[in-house]
Amino acid sequence: MSQEKTTALHTRQQTPVFIVLHDAAFRVLWGVGGLSEVARWMEQLVLSLLIWHLTHAPLPLALVLVFNNLPRPLCAPLAGWLADRCPRRQILVGAQILSTGTALAVLGLLMAERLQPWQIFLAVALQGVVKALEDPARRTAILDLVGAERLVNAMSLDVVTNTLGKMLGPLIGGVMIEHIGFPAAYAWVLALHILTLGLTTRVQIPPVQRDRTAGDPLWQGLVMAVRYARQHAMLMGLLYVTLVMNALAFPARQFIPAIGSDLLGVGAGLVGLLAAAESVGQLVSAGLIACTQRLQYHGRLFLGGSFLVLLTGMLFVWSPWYALAFALLALGGCGQAGFSTMQSTITMLATPPAMRGRMMGLVSVCIGVSTPLGTLAMGLMATTYTIPYAIALSALGGLILLLPAALLTPLLWQRLMSPALRSA
Repeated sequence: MSQEKTTALHTRQQTPVFIVLHDAAFRVLWGVGGLSEVARWMEQLVLSLLIWHLTHAPLPLALVLVFNNLPRPLCAPLAGWLADRCPRRQILVGAQILSTGTALAVLGLLMAERLQPWQIFLAVALQGVVKALEDPARRTAILDLVGAERLVNAMSLDVVTNTLGKMLGPLIGGVMIEHIGFPAAYAWVLALHILTLGLTTRVQIPPVQRDRTAGDPLWQGLVMAVRYARQHAMLMGLLYVTLVMNALAFPARQFIPAIGSDLLGVGAGLVGLLAAAESVGQLVSAGLIACTQRLQYHGRLFLGGSFLVLLTGMLFVWSPWYALAFALLALGGCGQAGFSTMQSTITMLATPPAMRGRMMGLVSVCIGVSTPLGTLAMGLMATTYTIPYAIALSALGGLILLLPAALLTPLLWQRLMSPALRSA
């Protein structure tokens, strides 16, 4: 082997991304996350477009996301508690069995032409249970596999695969609906769930770290996470921004089927492409973050990304051109990459190992409380006024509410380093 090739190989092996990917257990867990996201986002687009075609009203369309997130406040504390005391592989497998069974029932009703809106709401609620159970277990398992020093790189790679799923799922779903119809498109959703279940059974995760609090009652674990967060301004700022973004920014995505179909006048294929636009920018930015080394000011990326998501969200709904709406959504995706990557990274780096599952559960509670309320409010405003006004007013309110986080919390100025960096 030439000197140049040897040097290139050595450089690649020392790159943080390749060091993380060298772990076979992480690669399997990474693949599970990516494949499940393709299925989840494809399913959400198919069912959202189906609701829009059945009702042609903004409130039922909003209720798809509302019911999908309603289980989070109830399930997230349990999920975080389980992630700290139960084998995480069993949690992931059990959640995927529930997801696959739900998709099978929906497909049966759809093929029999007996699927009703209330059944769609029930199905997305069950998929919300799956997401609430899966997230704390999978993300804390990532830290167990790669360690704190490589956590930013691993979480960035996780965001990359999540973003690919968020991009490919709606795109594939929209094209399939346009060419083969709703039942056949949803049959592919079921096939993806089955494939994900098979891959999940191959996941290998280290034993859970336990301490004397591992046997505490469920409610006491959640209270402990809340008390710990209240004593740390960084975590309080993160939870506050999470509430704002999930109430006033992210619900806007649920209305893309209506915006594409009615306001921009495009078919299901281009609606799916528009729903994937945000993921294009998110994928590029997450890839860049994955290659960073010794990032210290995590809060700046977290807060800056939040501002960018809200600003572009306020603008894209007024675009008379499809291409401009796509570009603005893609730009907003760049901000969401910073938000998503740093949300999990800050949570775990600022939390003791034995409490990370419960703290991730608390973050999920915040998401589960704010998303249904914000989506429902946006849907009611869209019913009373118009969808563009509802989204723009929500985004403007979000921008205003982020100012206290920038001024009164240490997100912008406090360094948050891994243990390895602190000792360097």
